[in-house]
Amino acid sequence: MKKDHHFVVCIENSGYEASLEMFKIYRVIPDAQPESHEYLRVVDEDGEDYWYPKSWFHAIELPRSVEQALLAVK
Repeated sequence: MKKDHHFVVCIENSGYEASLEMFKIYRVIPDAQPESHEYLRVVDEDGEDYWYPKSWFHAIELPRSVEQALLAVK
């Protein structure tokens, strides 16, 4: 089953320290275009979604209640 949203933890942020915090959970917006180039569409510290290298993140599974709480944060 494909989820509408998923989350990752940042494990690299070289050159993008203001946009990505190490070890913070980020929301990924599913998008085939960046994924085909080994990138993820991530909602960063500016609240905007940008492409970042997939290798900078580790995918995580969260309980549904936690996902809902994170999605409610603006």
